[in-house]
Amino acid sequence: MDEFDIETISEPDLDEPVLIEGLPGVGHVGKLAAEHLVEECESEPMSRLYSEYFPPQVTVTDGCAELACLEFHAVTPEDGPDLLVLTGDHQAQDTVGHYRLAERLLDVADSAGVSRAFALGGVPTGELDDDHGVIGAATADEFITELEDVGVEFREDEPAGGIVGVSGLLLGLGARRDLQAACLMSETSGYLVDPKSAQAILEVLGEALDFSVDFESLEDRAEEMEEVVRRIQELEGGMNVPSDDDLRYIG
Repeated sequence: MDEFDIETISEPDLDEPVLIEGLPGVGHVGKLAAEHLVEECESEPMSRLYSEYFPPQVTVTDGCAELACLEFHAVTPEDGPDLLVLTGDHQAQDTVGHYRLAERLLDVADSAGVSRAFALGGVPTGELDDDHGVIGAATADEFITELEDVGVEFREDEPAGGIVGVSGLLLGLGARRDLQAACLMSETSGYLVDPKSAQAILEVLGEALDFSVDFESLEDRAEEMEEVVRRIQELEGGMNVPSDDDLRYIG
């Protein structure tokens, strides 16, 4: 295994695609949102990225084992721009790995002709409620203005502790390559997988990029999670509030 191995699956013709990153993080918000785009829009897998920086494990589905990897998908909504959607179950395990992985992902984006990038994730509030505001961070003032027009909030000193992991580095390292990039983070309790927060992000992203997607499956999953929350509250009479360190956004 090399530091990075990329397996090409297909070579679709994408026109200045927008990179959408959704890897595991708080509430699995970004991961849910990215996977929903892949499932609900016309899409095909483009490549898989394997790395020695991922955990030493395989995933097992119906008895079939597969080495840990990230996947790029070519996604073409009925309207709006072409999308290059990054999904997966893992991030790097250490600081060096995060930086090198982010640089490699940006290399792939460059080779695909990516015009701009959005990292998706959740920002924890520590509260179980129905408020799912979307806050943001971006690499340029004009991008901030554009996203404010579709309802993204840019708050001073939020998220607390900054943005850790691939989502943060896509902005920081992307800016050094003159890539226009933003991170969209939907408010979530931080306790559970949160389909409602994923939907909130996709609604804003759809406004920003002028595409639409059906939300029925996310709404079904949200109802299932609401039932889980009700049961937890009945059994425990509430949940403990995490420490400030636990509430940093990692995505």
